[in-house]
Amino acid sequence: MSAAPHALTLAAAAALIAARRLSPVELLRDCLDRIAALDSTLNAVVRPLFEGAAADARAAEAEIARNGGPRSPLHGIPVGIKDIIDLAGEPTTCHSKLCLDRVATADAAVVARLRAAGAVFPAKLATHEFAFGGPCFDLPFPPARNPWNPAHHPGGSSSGSGAAVAARMLPAALGTDTGGSVRHPATHCGLVGLKPTYGLVSRRGVFPLAFTLDHVGPMARTVRDCALLLGAMAGPDAADPGSAMRPAEDYTRDLHGGLRGLRVGYVRHFHERDVPATPEVAAALDEAARVLAAEGAALRDVALPPLGEFAAVNRVILSAEAAAVHEPWLRERPGDYAALTRRRLLPGMFLSAVDYVQAQRRRAELVAAVEEAFREVDLLLCASSMDPACRIDDPDEVDRTYPRQARTPFNVTGHPAVSVMCGVSLAERLPLGLQLVAPAFAEATLLRAAAGYERAAPWREMSPPL
Repeated sequence: MSAAPHALTLAAAAALIAARRLSPVELLRDCLDRIAALDSTLNAVVRPLFEGAAADARAAEAEIARNGGPRSPLHGIPVGIKDIIDLAGEPTTCHSKLCLDRVATADAAVVARLRAAGAVFPAKLATHEFAFGGPCFDLPFPPARNPWNPAHHPGGSSSGSGAAVAARMLPAALGTDTGGSVRHPATHCGLVGLKPTYGLVSRRGVFPLAFTLDHVGPMARTVRDCALLLGAMAGPDAADPGSAMRPAEDYTRDLHGGLRGLRVGYVRHFHERDVPATPEVAAALDEAARVLAAEGAALRDVALPPLGEFAAVNRVILSAEAAAVHEPWLRERPGDYAALTRRRLLPGMFLSAVDYVQAQRRRAELVAAVEEAFREVDLLLCASSMDPACRIDDPDEVDRTYPRQARTPFNVTGHPAVSVMCGVSLAERLPLGLQLVAPAFAEATLLRAAAGYERAAPWREMSPPL
């Protein structure tokens, strides 16, 4: 084994564990040493769970030895958990004073499924308060920082998940995505972040932000790693009213299928006209389109409704549904929120039922428009963020850049979307990311295309200068 265990991808670590060349105990110990060395700078870990994880790693090692191999590629693999996702017996703080003593009585469905696959859980990870708001300095825990440059924002709200995986503290983590919150930190931290089709992954045991927009998704360093995680996480759950009765698949099966024969629609107007991207982001997207074409994809320009329409619909629905979740606390304990979170939650209290219904009506029309585009193409290519990560201590710049993105359309429509690194900004040396989108439940095709791009592009081996 040439690389230190913490530097291995999930799939590489799993292969070594299966070959009995790496033990889960050794892998976890090296990851914990990495956390000890870096987390005082990055603030990714909200709650360390090291003793329980060590016991689980020892049990995994004994089981693998007893059975002659692991029960799945995740057996003995450390996975971080965003701290709005329940882990039995541990607080789910939601990064908030309001939930410091809120102890989970059971594992969230995704945690239970990963645990059944043999994963171990060393840490609960930082988030924006209730997966909303933004990076705040008036909360019980400091905001996570970007491993590429700790003065910069790692993206949100799955900020600790992005920081921990990018810094090689952990090979993988779970995030949630209501307006882009898996794909945003994946973009800013140089990772792969997957938002599955709405309903494919259960949200039972995940603190809600907006019931009809929330997704749970994996974050890792490679497309294959995300495919392995999704295979363990996906599947129907009768206890989640939004769950789709769709069984999990082997999402790794087509990863070597390449791009030849795939029709890709390039949604240029999102970043060229609707919300103009920085020149570096625009150039990186055009270069990614060139790479896809060189690998055999048939590219054509595709027009969708303006980005602002998707953003407005997302904003109304998210605000109304979040206000419904938070109404008791907003009335009784408003001072216990961070100022930014409170400012973002309160407008939802003043929306009317008419506003919400009209947004849902327009949502149906936007879904139909994207479905119509998929009659002509197999995938969409578009921007993720329109800017590199800004400084975390510049609230005006955070406010300006946060909505400059093209992720929310696919929370509105529910289609699966993945962010993959596609460049590095020259001035800041921070990652840039693209987004690929597929028809509902076409994750295998989406991941096939993302893996094809990943192999052909030069970014996969890049890592933060830590």
